[in-house]
Amino acid sequence: MTILDKFQPLQGAYDAVRAAGQDPFTVCFDAVLSPSEATLKGRRVILLGTNNYLGLTFDGECIESAVEALRQGGTGTTGSRIANGTYDDHAVLERRLAEFYGCRSAMLFSTGYQANLGILSTIAGRGDHILIDADSHASIYDGCRLGQAEVIRFRHNDPDDLARRLNRLKGAPGNRLIVVEGIYSMLGDTAPLAEIAAVKREWGAHLLVDEAHSLGVLGRNGRGLVEQAGVEADVDFIVGTFSKSLGAVGGFCVSDLPDFDVLRIACRPYMFTASLPPSVIASVTRALARIQEEPGLRARLTGNAERFYRGLRAEGFVLGPQAGPIVSIRMPSTEVAIAFWNALLEAGVYLNLALPPATPDNAPLLRSSVSAAHSEAQIGAALAAITAIGRELGVVAAPASRAEPLRPQGDGPRRASMAAAPIPVAPAAVAETTL
Repeated sequence: MTILDKFQPLQGAYDAVRAAGQDPFTVCFDAVLSPSEATLKGRRVILLGTNNYLGLTFDGECIESAVEALRQGGTGTTGSRIANGTYDDHAVLERRLAEFYGCRSAMLFSTGYQANLGILSTIAGRGDHILIDADSHASIYDGCRLGQAEVIRFRHNDPDDLARRLNRLKGAPGNRLIVVEGIYSMLGDTAPLAEIAAVKREWGAHLLVDEAHSLGVLGRNGRGLVEQAGVEADVDFIVGTFSKSLGAVGGFCVSDLPDFDVLRIACRPYMFTASLPPSVIASVTRALARIQEEPGLRARLTGNAERFYRGLRAEGFVLGPQAGPIVSIRMPSTEVAIAFWNALLEAGVYLNLALPPATPDNAPLLRSSVSAAHSEAQIGAALAAITAIGRELGVVAAPASRAEPLRPQGDGPRRASMAAAPIPVAPAAVAETTL
């Protein structure tokens, strides 16, 4: 017996998935050729399972900025932000993020996961209450667990349930912090943010919005759902990541609260982690400028997402509730989902496999991420491959007029990883799309 014996059920489930074909957790590309194409075992595949929403990982200006910073600043800072790890470029990026959001302050983190972990575990303490959407990302759950506040889940995208739970706290001491996401990464649905902001105002709570999947995607200026919903004045904290629309790695939090900067000496995940290397800071700074300079990137992303979503709906696939960069297809069973995913890989299309119990409504899903970099031909080829395999496996059985959107249900953390943990796991360890 060893300390790892408790993971034997998980190992068994993992082995069963691997026995059915390719291992979805250890896909290793020979080379990534562009934001939309790679080679895998010597064959070209369309990348339809990354979060490269604006295709900026291969942007020439971002690459050149990173290369120049690498030459001038070296490969890393070898220190935390409160020691030797703050360079002028870190401060510049924080100022530009704050200006982008119209806020006083911004803090950088080494990952988006760490941003949620650090902010949530720090701003809400003993005697406070955090109310989180039940479908929240694993980093939100873990940030809550690391802190000492009482954590209360409310039903996914249900402002009325949020209000009921706040009402039950009437008279109790402590602050209330509401946490939601701009775009939820399993089904691609957006939060009813205007209604949630109204509840926040009514009950005198604070509001944090995780815009990981909506930065650069939503809003006239790409500031996310907060901008699109017109509630920027109601949001106290915005958390985001650099690993999706900005095409790099890292995370941030912006806020207009006057005392926000005290978190630099209170937030342990910020204080005790090495800061981002100069090359990453440089590429992200340039990518942020590209979001502001080129609204056409968002327009191309929206066009590709709507074409892909409507094409699948027309064939009778059951999808998430709205068109967007994340398009998930409901599968009739886990076995069919695994077979479908393997067949798509053989057909030259890579997307993500998500299995229960770590999915909304315990539904097996094939999760796609559309990019502005996808060509019309690539979208068409992916639609053709998915449709052909769907017909072969009997997934497309109902006419398009009878296909109903997949509606998230439940009140627990049942979110799946894009390629990390879509097999049975303990609820506290549920992983999701990486930040």
